[in-house]
Amino acid sequence: MKQKKLLLISSIGGHLTQLLQLEGLFKNYQYHLVTEKSEITEQLMEKYPVSLLMYGARNYPIRYIYKFTYNTIKSLCIFLKHRPDIIITTGAHTAVPMCYLAKLFGRKIIFIESFAKSTSPTLSGRMVYPISDLFIVQWESMKKVYPKAVYGGSIY
Repeated sequence: MKQKKLLLISSIGGHLTQLLQLEGLFKNYQYHLVTEKSEITEQLMEKYPVSLLMYGARNYPIRYIYKFTYNTIKSLCIFLKHRPDIIITTGAHTAVPMCYLAKLFGRKIIFIESFAKSTSPTLSGRMVYPISDLFIVQWESMKKVYPKAVYGGSIY
């Protein structure tokens, strides 16, 4: 049986920290990490197969539109190169285009809502929830926000 290919994607910071908590799981598959470029994430390349997107904070809207467009195109290239079966993400804006590309190509999407959110949704969570195959929340209270979600507990 062919081993499943995972593509794990998140923004830098807490989202990436949470995603890397799943290392015990993703090491059992063919996997590739995608995150935003920074000094810290460049060091990840020594340990993991990584592709880096442009860092895109939303505090400068004009620059953000350019970076989001660039990252969407680069996400398509990464997707076509690695052809993952499953996308796993802990979110933020960097991951949203990849999730929609995956859905377009009939791939599975697993979204893990941020541990920091116990009563309200993230923007990326609201955007990916309708297309996700498995939506995991880390707080039981978030089942009120996302009724079809699965409570998975903390990944820390």
